[in-house]
Amino acid sequence: MTHFKRKRISIIPKTVQAFTLLELLVAMTIFAVIAVMAYAGLNTILMAREQTDQQAAALARLLMAFTWLGRDIEQLIGRPIRDQYGDKQPMLQGTISTLELTRAGWHNPAQQKRSELQRVAYYIEENTLWRSYWRVLDRAQDSHPIKIDLLIDVNTFQLRYLDENLRWHEQWRTDDFLNTNPNNNMEPILKLKAIEVILIVNGWGRITRLFRVVNAE
Repeated sequence: MTHFKRKRISIIPKTVQAFTLLELLVAMTIFAVIAVMAYAGLNTILMAREQTDQQAAALARLLMAFTWLGRDIEQLIGRPIRDQYGDKQPMLQGTISTLELTRAGWHNPAQQKRSELQRVAYYIEENTLWRSYWRVLDRAQDSHPIKIDLLIDVNTFQLRYLDENLRWHEQWRTDDFLNTNPNNNMEPILKLKAIEVILIVNGWGRITRLFRVVNAE
């Protein structure tokens, strides 16, 4: 009778290879250096993106401020108003740092019972450029303006007024330049041709824009 001897096959390797403590320390050091470099790069990208977003938001507000100014000035209309004391005010009155005028084209999508003319004012207060408007043209004593902050970090808001003879003025009142008909409620724009707006804004420097005044009938 033939006897077969079974051979035991061992699945345990003869030698077990493991990392030494020094190799672990080297691997951890390399991993830490890569992690720090990756974090620094990611942080730089995030900071650059945040700065870009801030600059884009600031530029959008700057463009919006000039858009409002341009629309209001170019839609100037010859309609004087009564202030809260009942005194007549011209369609436009401006100084070197303030501007108040009557404009047309006030949109009324809700079809409210109100005029499509609007009285607006621009001025700087606490380094902020403000636009105010009134719901009515001829005000009562309880008529209060609605204020919108257009632009922050404004150091200078300066205005100049160009007449038809190409002469500049640092202030303008329509009734000082026009011989108006007291029986006519609409004052024609005869002499004012353009308004220059100068803004000095932190981060942007000096910005000058010239807005024409379209003659109104």
